[in-house]
Amino acid sequence: MPNYVGDGPPTYDPEPGTLPPADPDELTDLVADTVLDGARYGSYTLRAGSVRGDSARYRGEVRRDSLLTARFGSGDGALVLVAMATGARATPGAHLAAAEACHWIGRAVGRSHGRLSEDIRTARRGDLKSGLHRLTDRSLGKLRAGASERGLEPEEYAATSLRCLLLPADPECRTRVFFGVGGGGLFRLRNGEWQDIEPKVADTAGEPVLSFGSAASETPEGDRLTMDLGITTLPSPYDEPQGPPREPFRFRASVARPGDTLLLCSGGLAEPLRGEAALAGVLKERWAETEPPGLADFLADIQLRVKGYADDRTAAAVWEA
Repeated sequence: MPNYVGDGPPTYDPEPGTLPPADPDELTDLVADTVLDGARYGSYTLRAGSVRGDSARYRGEVRRDSLLTARFGSGDGALVLVAMATGARATPGAHLAAAEACHWIGRAVGRSHGRLSEDIRTARRGDLKSGLHRLTDRSLGKLRAGASERGLEPEEYAATSLRCLLLPADPECRTRVFFGVGGGGLFRLRNGEWQDIEPKVADTAGEPVLSFGSAASETPEGDRLTMDLGITTLPSPYDEPQGPPREPFRFRASVARPGDTLLLCSGGLAEPLRGEAALAGVLKERWAETEPPGLADFLADIQLRVKGYADDRTAAAVWEA
């Protein structure tokens, strides 16, 4: 497998060069060049990874992307969260802000995971969307408060994107939920073809979801989804937001089909996927196989380089049995 695609080799070397500078009194703030994780629950296999970009490797800069994978609960009632965030460019604490954004949304989802799991299973679309919106706003509000405590302006200690997946462990529930703010990509490999299913800013409500025994309709992409019946629901117990969001909230919940591969990624991978057909082609060929790749192979796939794209890459892919 080549280490790049496109018209020519990228400017930078393919392997890490200079390490970021370290403060002997703040060693817990160091970030590894690369992180990998994975799991298998119910009908799906998860692979997740975050890699320092070529330019950061060359300059000895820290990885600004942060990745969190966490399981809350146990058995069929468990809920898996994947959260990824990107710190603001050219700010000293970018990697810390990104990690803190992931931790805040992780705490918020973890404390509400029982209700979230039930909303996903029973297709309470309104409660699910509004609840996740509140949790996201509250997490970003905590981050802005942290900037103030550090004596910084909000844009000096910020995450430019926070993007998450919720994956129920219940093998009978194939609903996959994306939510968050900021740039990146949400793609699906279905029947051998890539679909860009990123919710548009003008339509951040996404689509309703299918659950057990619900009336259903079908989207243009072929998802069978529940209809919003306009039924009044009781107030949600989710936490209230702290301050307005800086980016439009994005939400999409859809039902996976056997053989699907769902890919959530930061801008560092989304941009070359949209801009270089050869990269999309290689990943389509490699990921169309019946078995998901191992962790090492997944890492090789997501860091396949393209000239002109040198940012950090963070990705989580879900293979449906």
